[in-house]
Amino acid sequence: MSDINNRLLEILSPVGDMERLYAALDFGADAVYLGGTGFGMRAASANFDAPLLAKACDEAHSRGKRVYLTCNTLPHNNEIPNLAQFVKEAESAGVDALIVNDIGVFTLIRKYVPDMDIHVSTQAGIVNYASANAFYEMGAKRVVLARELALEEIAEIRAKTPKGLEIECFVHGAMCVSFSGRCLISQYLTERDANRGECSQPCRWGYHLMEETRPGEYYPVFEDEKGTYILNAKDMCLIEHIDKLAEAGINSFKIEGRAKSSYYVSVITNAYRKAMDIYKADPEHFQLPQWLKDEVFKVSHRAYCTGFYFGHPKQSQYYGTSGYVREYDVVAVVDSWSDGRLYCQQKNKFNVGDEVEVLSFDGEPVVISVRDLYDEWDNPIETANHAAMKFSMSSDVPFSKNSIIRIKK
Repeated sequence: MSDINNRLLEILSPVGDMERLYAALDFGADAVYLGGTGFGMRAASANFDAPLLAKACDEAHSRGKRVYLTCNTLPHNNEIPNLAQFVKEAESAGVDALIVNDIGVFTLIRKYVPDMDIHVSTQAGIVNYASANAFYEMGAKRVVLARELALEEIAEIRAKTPKGLEIECFVHGAMCVSFSGRCLISQYLTERDANRGECSQPCRWGYHLMEETRPGEYYPVFEDEKGTYILNAKDMCLIEHIDKLAEAGINSFKIEGRAKSSYYVSVITNAYRKAMDIYKADPEHFQLPQWLKDEVFKVSHRAYCTGFYFGHPKQSQYYGTSGYVREYDVVAVVDSWSDGRLYCQQKNKFNVGDEVEVLSFDGEPVVISVRDLYDEWDNPIETANHAAMKFSMSSDVPFSKNSIIRIKK
């Protein structure tokens, strides 16, 4: 453990647009990953064209952070001619690495932009040191391991690969019922290809049986008595095990969720940033304060589990519903603080007399009572109830720009 503070221990956050980019950077990400206008695994999320990608890279680099661009679909023949322009634009924008799945795409990137770092996507299904070494010999800077590995297997891969090869693993967010996302159910049922960024998530649906001679009569499907969402995986959460993951040799701690909200990105990035800082400060006695353990429950989430890290996840499916647990709403974002007042932009309705919680990237959340509200023309109001309205409120505590004000539902 003597090298903990001398090697890369990166918090890697998902970014779907510029708002989420600022959220990730403000709340402590060391690097972000995002998608361009093609070749990415999240067709439904907002993506970055060449000018916006350059702007994102400039912003990240100005803060000493890194940007990784997804290029991890399985392209068909007609898409290959577009690859050269795509990766050259990425290089011009200042992207630090491309995340790649397809071996042909890997080879062409080495040809078109030979100085570009390449990270091998989790879609490649790397579960052993032989595969990791093969990609390293091809020129990969990093491998994103499959999510189906136990900690002992990751540690062995680390021990049997060059130190120059970085290892990245998912530590938080949604999991796939299929092997590292290589699922055909969506393509079969809805003609939306999961391996081309268009998954319709049929694993989240409830299923029933219908016997062919009894049309219209539906019978429940039970894996056991718990319900019919037999394919619906829980979310992964490893925040309490940062120490074990670091000691296994993981370099980059990846948060899932490019299609999720800026609030999710802010809160989860902040939680893992704080957890990593606590670990690095005293690796021998890693222990999280309760407020930090609570933070991961203050975003929309499914029931949590630890994935495959500690053996086969016997209780990894969630049978009750395909929906999310959501106990907090964001009501405002801070623009500034001056002379005992917070100046904010409203996100959701709240009222004088409410008790709210302010999350900044400086420390743990602070609970304050809403003693007063004034609109942007300094007129007293009882309710902040107009989308994106500017307002101010009393606060004895100064909070940083982009701090989040939330309320328990």
